[in-house]
Amino acid sequence: CHGSFSFQLDKMSSPVPELLVKKRKRDDAWAAKREAAALEARKKARAQRQEIFKRAEQYVKEYRQQEKDTIRLRREAKVKGGFYVEPETKLAFVVRIRGLNKIHPKTKKILQLLRLRQINNGVFVRINKATLGLLKRVEPYIAWGYPNLKTVRELIYKRGFGKVNGNRIPLTDNKIVEEALGSKNILCVEDLIHEIYSVGPAFREASNFLWPFKLNSARGGIDKKRLHYVEGGQAGNREEKINALIRRMN
Repeated sequence: CHGSFSFQLDKMSSPVPELLVKKRKRDDAWAAKREAAALEARKKARAQRQEIFKRAEQYVKEYRQQEKDTIRLRREAKVKGGFYVEPETKLAFVVRIRGLNKIHPKTKKILQLLRLRQINNGVFVRINKATLGLLKRVEPYIAWGYPNLKTVRELIYKRGFGKVNGNRIPLTDNKIVEEALGSKNILCVEDLIHEIYSVGPAFREASNFLWPFKLNSARGGIDKKRLHYVEGGQAGNREEKINALIRRMN
C-alpha cells in the first residue's frame, strides 16, 4: 500500500515537459497578440466608418450647393435678359454600339485604347483635346455624352467592378476600393463616385481601377446605328441625352 501511494505521489509531482511549457507560452502569446490586433482593427474600422459617413454628408452638401448655385445664376441671367452659359463639362461616358465588321485597324486600335473591346461596353472619359480627337475618329462605333450624378452613382453601384491584380472583382466592400486607391485618399465607393463625377486629381487612377462597364442591350432596341445622332441615328455625341440611353441599358 505504501509503495503504491509513493508511486502516485511521484506521478503527481512529475515535471511538465519543457517543450509543452514552451508551446503553451507561445500559444498564449499568439492569442494575446491576435486579440490585440482584433481590438485595433475594430477601433480602426469604427473610426473609418465615421470618416466615410462624414465624407458622404460633405459630398451631399457639395452637390446640393452646386445645384442651388446653378439655379441662382440662371435666374439672375434671366432677370438681366441674358442666358446663363453652363461651365464646360469635363466628364463623358462612352458606350460602344457597333461591332468589328469592316473596321479600319486604326479605329480598332483607338477602341482598344478606350477599353471598348465589346459591344455595349462603357467607360468614363475625361474630356480634353486629346480624348475629343480620339472620340471623333471612332464616332460611328460609339454613343457618348455627359452623364449626371444619378447616372454615375447608379452605374458604379449596380455594375461597378474593380481591377484587382488583373482580376474583375465586384465592389461589394469599401476595403476593395481602399486597398487599390487608398494612396489617393479614396477610401470608399462614395469617394470613388465623387472622384469620377468631379473629375478630380486622381481621375485617371480611379477610372483605370473601374473595369469597363458591361451593359445590357438597350430596352426596346436601338435602330439606325450607322447614322449620327443629329441625323436621327444613334452614333456620336448626344450630350445630356446619354443619361436616358444608359437607363435603358443599365
